[in-house]
Amino acid sequence: MRRSLPLMTVIIVVALRSTGFAADPRFADWPCMQIKVPEISVAAVWSGPPIDDVRSAWEENPAVRDLVARLAARRTALQDAQRTISDFITGTAAERQQKAKLLFAGLLARLNAERSEVMDGIERFYRQQKELAAKTRSEISELRKLQDAPNQDQTRIEDLANRLEWDTRIFDERRKTISFACEVPVLIEQRLFALARMIEQTIE
Repeated sequence: MRRSLPLMTVIIVVALRSTGFAADPRFADWPCMQIKVPEISVAAVWSGPPIDDVRSAWEENPAVRDLVARLAARRTALQDAQRTISDFITGTAAERQQKAKLLFAGLLARLNAERSEVMDGIERFYRQQKELAAKTRSEISELRKLQDAPNQDQTRIEDLANRLEWDTRIFDERRKTISFACEVPVLIEQRLFALARMIEQTIE
């Protein structure tokens, strides 16, 4: 075990380089490489007419509510979404614009809420990861003391070494999970941008 401990230490140190580090000090529990933007702004994804007058009106329209839910779902292919949007936004120029505004307002609200939920989950998960990191560091320190003791307790050393190996494995798996999860907010933003562009095209 004494031979493998330095390797474990290196693994932990390398894996934890980003633990406790935040690209933006305002968001200490945000572990992703992407800068945290708490909310997608209208200007970031929409160049169509202002939607201030329909911010919540879309919720009062059952057809729009259902369509927003369908389009927001990632299982709906963008190609299918394009056809659905074109079928929905019809009528006179004024009618098309109103429908477009309602649909985009709904998608903005829905996908912003989904994105916020994902980001909150990432931060909760990362806080757990930091707690595990502190526990693992403590186990490494304790194991070193046990190994350096004049009268070694081999049973305790073996038990702690096994626990440390298990915690290290869990930490590494969680690190990979966080890396994958960090892509989800980006995918949501990209989807909203793509849907917004489709909507804009129906009123151009």
